[in-house]
Amino acid sequence: MKKVVLTFGLISGVLSSLMMLATVPFMHKMGENEGWLIGYTAIVLSFLLVYFGIRSYRDNQGNGAITFGKAFGIGILITLISCAFYVVTWEVVYFNFLHGFMDSYFARQIAKIQASGASAAVIQAQVAAVQKSQVMYQNPLWNAMYTFIEPFPVGLVMTLISAALLRKKGRPAAAGEALPAA
Repeated sequence: MKKVVLTFGLISGVLSSLMMLATVPFMHKMGENEGWLIGYTAIVLSFLLVYFGIRSYRDNQGNGAITFGKAFGIGILITLISCAFYVVTWEVVYFNFLHGFMDSYFARQIAKIQASGASAAVIQAQVAAVQKSQVMYQNPLWNAMYTFIEPFPVGLVMTLISAALLRKKGRPAAAGEALPAA
C-alpha cells in the first residue's frame, strides 16, 4: 500500500505544483472568477490520481477486490500528500515571489463590501473581518492552513467518489479451492 500511496501521491502533488506554477503568473490578467475556475480545474485534474491510485491498488495488490474503507484510506493518504505539495509550493511562491498579490485580493474584497449598500455598521464589521484575515495571512502557519483548505475538500470528494466507485468484493472461493492466506 505504501508504494501505491507514495507513487500516486507524489505524482498528484508534482502535477498540482506544476499547474500552480504555470497558472499563478497569469492570475493578474484573468478575472477573479476565471482564476478560481482555472485553479480548481487544475486541482481536480491533479486529484484524478486518487482514482487511479485506488484502482491500481485494487487491481494489483487487492486481487481485484477492495473495501470502501481501504479505498478511502488509500485515497485520503494520496490526497494529503498532494495537498502537502500544494501548500509547500504556495508558501514558497507567495512569500518569495508574489509580494502584494493577496493585498490586492483583500483590497478587492473590501471594495465589494463597501459597494454592497449594506449599513455602515455591517460594512465596518465585514471590513474589519477582512483586515483581520489579511493580517493573519501574513503568518506562514495561518497561510498554510488557509492554503490547505483550498484543495483538501476537492480531494476528499474525489476520494469518496473513487472509493464508492471502485469498491469491489472479492469473488467467493469455489468448492475445493484454497482460500488465500491473510
